[in-house]
Amino acid sequence: MSTSAPDRASLQRRALRLEYATIAWNIGEAVLTVALGVAAGSLALIGFGVDSVVEVFASSVVVWHLRPGRGANHGDRTRLALRLTAIAFLTLAVVLTFAAISDLVSGRRAGESPWGIAYLAVTAVVMFGLAATKRRAADGLGSAPLRAEAQMTFLDGMLATATLIGLAVNAAFGWWWADPTAALLVAAAAANEARENWEEAS
Repeated sequence: MSTSAPDRASLQRRALRLEYATIAWNIGEAVLTVALGVAAGSLALIGFGVDSVVEVFASSVVVWHLRPGRGANHGDRTRLALRLTAIAFLTLAVVLTFAAISDLVSGRRAGESPWGIAYLAVTAVVMFGLAATKRRAADGLGSAPLRAEAQMTFLDGMLATATLIGLAVNAAFGWWWADPTAALLVAAAAANEARENWEEAS
């Protein structure tokens, strides 16, 4: 069933509002989690802050795609947006893999960060909610870049959950390896998303 022009315009405005909200949240998230990570000596929290910067880039790509210039070839813009999103996924996978392997090799043990744990819990709820809403908007618009970015938002929620569990388990039982192990799983999922988006763009 095709979407009427007024409905499509409304969906497009909604999608843009979602992306602007994601950008604003992730800018604040990057600053706060890196600060908390430095204070607690937690590479996991610092890595999560870097992930937020990657998410800002991916959201900016979708904003650019949803607001095409006059005379632009929409197919070309879609392919470029998918490739840029694939690069964002790959960057996330590389950052997480590097941070996780560094932690596993060095046996680095982060200090406790109750504020970090609380913030990650809120972030997980927000990211899962945003991801679900973006998917619905992407389906209505038929936007592959928005659908791909919604998956990145979902992975951001997964990473928040994994980091939260890792920090909590480390604080409760001293299992310092739980967080980097979970980060490696998220990195593998991000790498797979990078491959799929690049292939779809091709």
